Amino acid sequence: MFDGDEIVLGDLPKGIIRVDEAQQRRVWNVLGHTYWAKAIGEHSFAFETLDPPGTGVPPHVHPTQDEHIHVKAGVFTLYLDGQWEQAGPGDTVLMPRGLPHAYYNRGDADARALFWVSPSGRLAQLFDQLHDLTDPAEVVRQSALHDVEFLPPGSVPGAD
Repeated sequence: MFDGDEIVLGDLPKGIIRVDEAQQRRVWNVLGHTYWAKAIGEHSFAFETLDPPGTGVPPHVHPTQDEHIHVKAGVFTLYLDGQWEQAGPGDTVLMPRGLPHAYYNRGDADARALFWVSPSGRLAQLFDQLHDLTDPAEVVRQSALHDVEFLPPGSVPGAD
């Protein structure tokens, strides 16, 4: 932000994260997905995902965060506020706060994407709690404690 003659920086560190340094950053395994932290600050949180075939995140809502997905490889089947859509390499998916959404890799190849949310909220802390958990009920419980609300199973046709 520019404030008169002074530039005021936010808490997001400046600089370049080199490709050989990226794998040394925080990594989470969440129910078969691998997430790599790219940037964590109060106002912006970005992470890259590797989503093997058959994985997905069921319908949920971020009541306080806007979320974006930039698909790098593969195809995602997405639930966006009552409709099913697909996004492939180069597509960017915009999900404003409060929008019910889900994403799945229903293809037969890995999918990769860059996700980011704004503001960050407690999503990075949630991933810390979810790392290596295998119980979906505990994932839902922890998510609710970190401002991510999953819709009840069966409430979205085609999501199960």
